[in-house]
Amino acid sequence: MSATAGQAQGERSLAERLGLKQGQVVQEVGWDEDADDDLRDSIEELTGNELVDEDFEDVVDVVLLWWRDGDGDLFDALSGVVTNLSDGGQIWLLTPKAGRDGHVEPSDIGEDATTAGLSQTSSISAAPDWSGTRLVTPKARR
Repeated sequence: MSATAGQAQGERSLAERLGLKQGQVVQEVGWDEDADDDLRDSIEELTGNELVDEDFEDVVDVVLLWWRDGDGDLFDALSGVVTNLSDGGQIWLLTPKAGRDGHVEPSDIGEDATTAGLSQTSSISAAPDWSGTRLVTPKARR
């Protein structure tokens, strides 16, 4: 079934489940061969924009951060990408689900996000092999 047919039957696309909207600029950081292409395609289709890479130097609405255990320091990565966010922007931290190579413990995500000045607002199954954690700057800092 195509994504369009599924949407006609009331199913939400992967990008809609992330709360993305038409016209948003989404920066993708940490892409590798294991990233979910269906999720990436869904984001581009819904927003009407191609994903921009980590070298993009303008403000973005959303950062899509693919992260695996062993990728380095999550605090540093979060601190680096938050500078590109527009007011009210969000980070979707995508990590391998439990039991998969590169899984990141939720407690580690919570600790590093808090240390980076971010609030965790929700977690979803973003794709078959990936969990998504939505991170935002606290309203007082926006």
